Amino acid sequence: MKKIIAVILAVLVVASAFVGCKKAETEDKKGEGVMTHAEYMAAALDSKVVVETYVQAKQSWWEDKATIYTQDHDGAYFIYEMACSEADYEKLVPGTKIKVTGTKSEWSGEIEIVDATFEIEKGSFTATAVDLTSVFGKDELEKHQNELFTVKGAVVEAVGQNDDGSDAAFFYKWDNSGEDGDDLYFKLKIGDASYTFTVESYLCDKTTDVYAAVKNLKIGDTVDVTGFLYWYNGANPHVTAVKTK
Repeated sequence: MKKIIAVILAVLVVASAFVGCKKAETEDKKGEGVMTHAEYMAAALDSKVVVETYVQAKQSWWEDKATIYTQDHDGAYFIYEMACSEADYEKLVPGTKIKVTGTKSEWSGEIEIVDATFEIEKGSFTATAVDLTSVFGKDELEKHQNELFTVKGAVVEAVGQNDDGSDAAFFYKWDNSGEDGDDLYFKLKIGDASYTFTVESYLCDKTTDVYAAVKNLKIGDTVDVTGFLYWYNGANPHVTAVKTK
């Protein structure tokens, strides 16, 4: 009797695994003419691209153009000033699946899709932040461009000096020429190197928790951060959450 039960359980496990595999295949299956992430990355600059991806965050809408962070199961796509009505922009909630047709472009190292149009499709996916703590400072980091990521145990360093000569934990704009409501810049030490992080005000304005958290940072604080790995002449992460430890 025990042997029969064991055999039945083994069959159920195998069947369950098979169903799980088939489900994953269905989730990742691309429509006709749609590129995989690898094909998109291999495509030449200024060439036409077609991808199916999922909205992760919206940066801005202006004059019927939307800029959004998107990701599928294999990688991320930053879509810059995609044609989009204000009504359709409201529909692009996190997780929404869209088919995007546009042109692959590069700006200061940032790979993005421009001159794009889109269609909303059935399906939903929300990315889990990948831990890149050990990847900062390595060539591998660029492969994660635009992905949702996290870094843990980073240490806040002075980003520069205030007008009175004191060390500053953050700047309004990159050169501290801004004011409350502008982008915030701050510096973190990860391992043996330091990197500049940004709270992009269009993505996370001064009413958000992350904006307030960065304004309260002190030099020497240890923090965990989450955001999108935007690229501008190197890693220029756009932060969406900061937690002081």
